[in-house]
Formats: sequence, C-alpha cells, structure tokens
Amino acid sequence: MKNVIAIIATCIIAATIISGTNKEQKMLRHVVVFKFKDDASPEDVKKVENAFRALPSKIKEIKGFEWGTNNSPENLAQGFTHCFFLSFKSEADRAAYLPHPAHKAFGDVLKPYLDKVLVIDYWTKD
Repeated sequence: MKNVIAIIATCIIAATIISGTNKEQKMLRHVVVFKFKDDASPEDVKKVENAFRALPSKIKEIKGFEWGTNNSPENLAQGFTHCFFLSFKSEADRAAYLPHPAHKAFGDVLKPYLDKVLVIDYWTKD
C-alpha cells in the first residue's frame, strides 16, 4: 500500500507542477490510476486512453485534464501504468461528472480491460 501511495503522490505533485496551479482559486483534483489486465492488448489500452481523453469535450464541468503513463525508475508501480488527472471548480461539478452519461459510457469501455483502479480526490492547498 505504501508503494501505491508513493505512486499517487508522485502523480499529484507532477501534475500540480505542470498544470501551474492558480493560487487564487482552489481546485478539486480527481486522480485516477489504472492497472490493466495482463491480457489487455495495446489496442485495448489505446481504446481506453482515447475514451478517457474525450471526456473533457463531453463534460463541461471538467476544467482541467492531463494524463500520462508511468515512467518511474523506482519500480514501485505495482502494475499501475496510467494516471489521469482531472480538475473541477467545485464538489458540485465533480458530482455532475460522476453520474454523467459520457462518464458512464467510458466505464463501459474500460471495464473489460481493467484489473485495478485507484482514485483519490483532494482540494489544492497553497
């Protein structure tokens, strides 16, 4: 579990630095990390990536979006390979996102290939 927390912390720190957090406005971050099934093909994984990347164009409440694949040399990923990082202005925006039909449809694309998922949400702090 320590290793998973270290992975999430690394994703959060990197994404916050890259995104250039606006100190005047707190943002609600939604971090999602995937481990795919061993039999998921590269094409299957690409389909999931493309479906997740399409969500910001379908869900107006998403105010920021980044993603990437693990390249840590620490060997602590425990099979988690993909990190997706979404930003919301409010808990109400996140509450609209979670049951949104486009988010549900993404879940249908993901489900056959997903082994494990880890999700953490937090409010940015100065």
